[in-house]
Amino acid sequence: MIAVVFDRHGGPDVMGLREMPDPEPGHGQVRVRVAGCGVNHLDLWVREGMPGVAPLPHIAGSEVSGTIDRLGPGASRLREGQGVLVIPGRGCGTCEYCHAGREMICPSFRVLGNGRQGGYAEFVVVEEGDCLPVGSPPSLVEWAAVPLVFQTAWHMLFDRGGLRPGQDVLIEAAGSGVGTAAIQVARLAGARVVATAGGAAKRDRLAAMGVDLALDSRADDVRKRVKEWSGGRGVDLVFSHVGGDTFTESMACLSRGGRLVTCGATAGPRVELDLRFVFSRELTLSGAYLGTRSDLDAAVRLISQGRLTPVIDRVYPLAEFQEAHRRMADRDLFGKLVLTP
Repeated sequence: MIAVVFDRHGGPDVMGLREMPDPEPGHGQVRVRVAGCGVNHLDLWVREGMPGVAPLPHIAGSEVSGTIDRLGPGASRLREGQGVLVIPGRGCGTCEYCHAGREMICPSFRVLGNGRQGGYAEFVVVEEGDCLPVGSPPSLVEWAAVPLVFQTAWHMLFDRGGLRPGQDVLIEAAGSGVGTAAIQVARLAGARVVATAGGAAKRDRLAAMGVDLALDSRADDVRKRVKEWSGGRGVDLVFSHVGGDTFTESMACLSRGGRLVTCGATAGPRVELDLRFVFSRELTLSGAYLGTRSDLDAAVRLISQGRLTPVIDRVYPLAEFQEAHRRMADRDLFGKLVLTP
């Protein structure tokens, strides 16, 4: 098969197209012919050398859709040629966290394309139980823009953020894949949505998605505008995945008793935090790492019904992986980038 492979960590130039042996499914596994693979910041961090990467040479890519190409011994639930979406994360299945349905904090939890070989390839082998049958619409390629971001958005908003109808939520960097997913999920839940993005063009696209207040994070005083919009109260929930200097500003946008949930640190992992501000206003800070299988199940049902839609900026052929990584690093996108063999 043809795959995008790297033997050492570094910039986009360490990756290259290469012929690799077709992977063979083991017991209880299936081989998926990849239709599309979503591109994420996680892929950049894995390429650069984030801890937990599978042994080199490595194939990145966590969001895979495709068709069942071959069934391994003991795999019988699916059929060859069936369209599927691959669940990105897998735990050990036997620890207390897995038994509680919280695989994402299992000590053995591994993400496709990080702790195990991923989907920047023509084929990928996964456990049969990690495949969700999907139909059309959306198209099989479009399904590749779903698993990581919609699972994460659902988990952050409901499981960790406790979002309820009528509440106000601020979504940072809302032109991203996870941001565009979060906007739709929050609006469907009956929340009022404030969304930020860098630049007037992205702000206008957020407004077209129906958010209640769209802000340009480069030009607008986000804290001031949020306070004015909310009558001085602030928002009930901040959906955070940027980190860096943005964190302090986002904290200041919270109402008393508000919650901030974070799943990322694309602008940097170090932040300033005044604990007096946290305890005196009874704020809640939570981390989120992907989500549960039921989170993804719920999102997939609504996408299948046409009530949620993956937002795709552009689909690239696999050979143009470097351009996709450049645009991801430059944040030069609105929605998802997808690679297709």
